[in-house]
This record gives sequence, C-alpha cells and structure tokens, in this order.
Amino acid sequence: MSELVFHNTLGGERQSFRPADTSHVTIYVCGPTVYDFAHLGNARPAVVFDVLVRLLRRRFARVTYARNITDIDDKINARAAQMGVPIDTITARFAAAYAEDMAAIGCAPPDLAPRVTEHVPEIIDFITRLIARGNAYAAEGHVLFHVPSFAEYGRLSGRSLDDMIAGARVEVAPFKRHPADFVLWKPSTPDLPGWDSPWGRGRPGWHIECSAMIESHLGHSIDIHGGGADLIFPHHENEIAQGTAAHDGACYAGLWMHNGMVTVEGQKMAKSAGNMLTVREALDRYPGEALRLVLLSAHYRQPVDWSASAAERAITTLDRLYALLADADDTPADPADVAPVEDALADDLSFPKALAALAQIAGELRGASDPVRRGELQAALREGGGMLGLLNASALWQTQRARMAEAVTADDRAEIETLIDARNAARRQRDWAQADAIRARLGELGVTLADNGDTTTWARA
Repeated sequence: MSELVFHNTLGGERQSFRPADTSHVTIYVCGPTVYDFAHLGNARPAVVFDVLVRLLRRRFARVTYARNITDIDDKINARAAQMGVPIDTITARFAAAYAEDMAAIGCAPPDLAPRVTEHVPEIIDFITRLIARGNAYAAEGHVLFHVPSFAEYGRLSGRSLDDMIAGARVEVAPFKRHPADFVLWKPSTPDLPGWDSPWGRGRPGWHIECSAMIESHLGHSIDIHGGGADLIFPHHENEIAQGTAAHDGACYAGLWMHNGMVTVEGQKMAKSAGNMLTVREALDRYPGEALRLVLLSAHYRQPVDWSASAAERAITTLDRLYALLADADDTPADPADVAPVEDALADDLSFPKALAALAQIAGELRGASDPVRRGELQAALREGGGMLGLLNASALWQTQRARMAEAVTADDRAEIETLIDARNAARRQRDWAQADAIRARLGELGVTLADNGDTTTWARA
C-alpha cells in the first residue's frame, strides 16, 4: 500500500500525510454561500474532496468531514431584497438545492454541515478572545483583526504585506489601524440580519465564521483544510491568522489543499461572460455521473474545462464501462488489480492516473475469457470506480440514459439512425473518409458514437 502524499499549499511542497491522531482524521472544506443555485465551479471542490474522503476512509478507521453552509452574507441579503422574501427563505431554498445537486453528481453528504446562523455565540466568543489577546480591536461598531499582530501573515498565499496593500484597490476605512486589517464583526441596519453583541447589533464577517465552526466541531487544530484556489487569499490567509492567534500559535491546519477552477469551452466562467452554468442546468442535459467524470478529468490542482464534447465523451466512456459490468456477480476483487487506482489517488489525488488505471482494468476485462478472471476484473472495475464515486449506480445510469434517449424526437431519431446506417455501410466498404464525414455530421447534431464490433450505439445530449 503506497504512502499518502499530498501537495501542501502552505509551503508549496509535497508532503507525507501524517494526521495528528491516526485514530481520527479531521477535514474541513469551505462550502457554498446559499443565495443561488450551485454552478460547476461550486461543484468541483465537492467532487474533489468527496474523493479525498473516500480515500481517507480506506486508510483510517474514523474520518470526520465537515463542509459548512454560509447563510449570512451580503449577497444573500441582496437576493432576499430583490425577491421580496425573508432571508431564511432564500437560504433554506438554495441550501436544499445544493444538497440535491451534489447528491446528483455522486457526492456523499459530509458528516457535519454547520451553518453560520447556528454559531453566532461561538463567533462572538472567538472574537472576544482575539481582542483580549491583542490581535483584534473594536472601532465604530466594527471589530477588526489587526494584521501586523500576526507575524506570519501572507505565508499561505506567498504575498508580502506591502504587496497586499498596494494591490488592494479599495478605499481604506478610516477606523482601520492598518490598511490590511480585516473585519470580524460589522454593524447591521434594522433591515438586515443582526445579533446583539458587546459591540452592538451586528453580524459576523466572512472569515471568522469558518474558524469558529472548526473550533466548535473539530477542535482548534485540524488535519486537512480544503477549498477552491480562489479562497487562498484572503479567506484562508485570514483564517490562519485568526485561528492561530486565538490558540497561542498552535497549528490551525496541518495540510492545505486547493482545487483549480472550472473553465467553460476554454473561457473563464463568469457572469459577465454569460457562460455561468449551474449544476442544475447541466443535469437537465447530461447524467450526473457524466458531469462528475468531466470534473475528474484533470488533476485537482489544475483547471478543468467543461464543454459539451467533454460531457459527451464522458457519457460514451461510462456507457462502455457499465456494459462491462452488465453480468457482474459477487466475485471479490483481487487487491492487486485495484491497487493501481488507489496508488494513483494516494499520489496527490492524481485523477488522470486513476482513470488510466481504471481504463487498464477495463481493457483487460474486455479480453478476459476465463469466467473467474472476468469476475475478479469486474469486481476490480467496480471497486476502483467506487474510489472515484463512479460505476456504483447501474440502474440509475440506465434510467438517465433512457430519459435522454426519450428526449430525442422521432424525426431526429430517424435522421440519426439513417446517418449511422450510412456510416456503417461506408465502414464495411472501407470508405473511411465517408465514415469520418458522417461521424462529423453526427457530432454537429450532438451525437456521440460507440463502436463495439459490428454494433454501434449512440448518445445525444
């Protein structure tokens, strides 16, 4: 069994994973701010850290995975005002939608899903301790963390304090002692959510929320802290500062892991670009497992590109893999067959290597004639897929594929099948140019093909 080795953003180097307590591993991942439906960018950390937790549970007897819900935020306030509904109506709706969408792409629920609104007393206590230690101060109804009081500030992001100030591009509030100081508590007007505190009625700042929830549920030090690369600065940088200062310099998180962003058709996903794609919208066109496979198609620390063609390739791949499992029985897997998949994940969650190992199992299975060996390989394919959250829902996959097929009109189906017949005739005549031209035409119609001997199956988004 290979050693677990992960890239630590704090320090920028690979390191062997050594939990503080091998009998209980703790991991916290920053979850969504629930003011809208989750987009593909929100889905990627859910998938990445779902796989990590699956791996950890193969190695350790107890793993506690926490992923929070941010239900206090200015975007939530603005959305509630826009829709003319109470704020908790917005957060309840979109928190439930997030849970549904993540389940649809194969993510198991975390052990803990703490919400900010349930932890305001703990947040106030945390802030009070930071003030008592000289790391924070109250000013004009606000409480701010005094960045110069934490000498290691900037270590996670690799930014110097001068660079942070120079690149801020925002007007510095006059009540700040230092331009880099960040808000722990801010006042609320009567129309906004607020709680009584020693500094007046107000609400927490963004960064303090995670530190208080981690302390409340997992203790002052955790083994792994995860999230998207966009959270490295300022969110996680600020978490380290306040979380370490509140506990007299004790380690806040031993390992920091950050996933890369999601692009769409090669472009950065952004509302201004008009290419924001929600998970729910994608699920209207593609099975959830295909979405998951696309999100697993690149190394977790690298960007991953979403495209219709990538989703269609994922569907074809999964069709082929599920076909290999159609007659699987209860034969146990040979551990040697499964080991390459787990070894790839143990090597800094190398998804491409893991998928390649899965493909190798599938390739051997296609050529296996001995029934016992076929059974072992089928079990290995299923177990290896399960490490990635794939190939565990054959009935659901078939149902989703049938639903997609039903969405094709009769006229469309006739055109597609006529083209496939013409392509197969061209292939039999070894007219490869004509066969390729027809395949390209089918691609324009959103159709992907899978050839298995003389049989051709097709899928359409």
